[in-house]
Amino acid sequence: MTVFTLPAEPMIPIADERIPVEPGWIYQIKWDGVRIVATVNDDGRIDLYSRKLLNKNAVYPEIHRTLQEQAVKLGPCMLDGEIVYYDGVRPNFQMVLTRERSFGGEPSPSSSQGRVLYVLFDLLQDGDQDLRPLPYAARHERLLAKMKEIRSDRLLISDLYTDPDSLWKWVDEHEWEGIVSKKLDSPYKEGKAHRDWLKKKRAILLDVGIVGVKRRDGRAASLVMSDQGRFVGSVSLGLDEAMRETLGQMLQLRKSDAPSWPMPFPSLPAELKGESIIWLPSPLPCRVTGLELTSAGLLRHPKLVSFGLPPAGGRT
Repeated sequence: MTVFTLPAEPMIPIADERIPVEPGWIYQIKWDGVRIVATVNDDGRIDLYSRKLLNKNAVYPEIHRTLQEQAVKLGPCMLDGEIVYYDGVRPNFQMVLTRERSFGGEPSPSSSQGRVLYVLFDLLQDGDQDLRPLPYAARHERLLAKMKEIRSDRLLISDLYTDPDSLWKWVDEHEWEGIVSKKLDSPYKEGKAHRDWLKKKRAILLDVGIVGVKRRDGRAASLVMSDQGRFVGSVSLGLDEAMRETLGQMLQLRKSDAPSWPMPFPSLPAELKGESIIWLPSPLPCRVTGLELTSAGLLRHPKLVSFGLPPAGGRT
């Protein structure tokens, strides 16, 4: 019976604004989802593991079921890839987070036209052979061969590209997350102790609703953001003195009994505990930019771009 030794942590691309253009590199689109290592056992049993090796079978039942259906053709193996929610235009990370937080269950077809996909980019083990010492080019070739007879609209293989400038231009124009550069001769190295896989990510734009204002010393310190009713963090960068003064006067922030409306979240987010917050009567549309949405659903390094845009409620 095939024995699998899971990586303590998957091989993680290193953030770098420079895209290497020297010979020996290949490029892939960076899919915006959740990293998953999957094992297909001799008896057809499937296990999906997160980056921290938590079992995710119940969270992504459609991917678990799809791999079970293809288990005979796949044979015993260990796959590496990204589970994404594709909305028909681009991956929607917030939908994946919603799935993670709800502990599984397929979204209602009436609520979204998207679907959950497993995008594969590596083959770590094939039968009893551990492929991790092999160059990435060889592992990807083995993955293509293994998936040749697989017919499923939920299993995709991440394509390889040789022109990074054209790929980045496409990613930027179509507002996808970024690209990953990989050395063709790189073995599989756990974690981040390498410079063999690099990632460059676009800054993202998010249309949010400002639902509250953090008050400090009678002034607006930062703005509390909500995306489709979910707390996504607070933003202060880009909030100039004139804006702070206007908000202070409008919300009467210098008054100890400044009027406040009910909190819009089911419970107070941990990041807001201990803060003095004035809740707004209705969300104020706002556009912000940031580096990424974290696994906790918070916008990393947010910056205010503008007020008054119609809230699209999603990532762009």
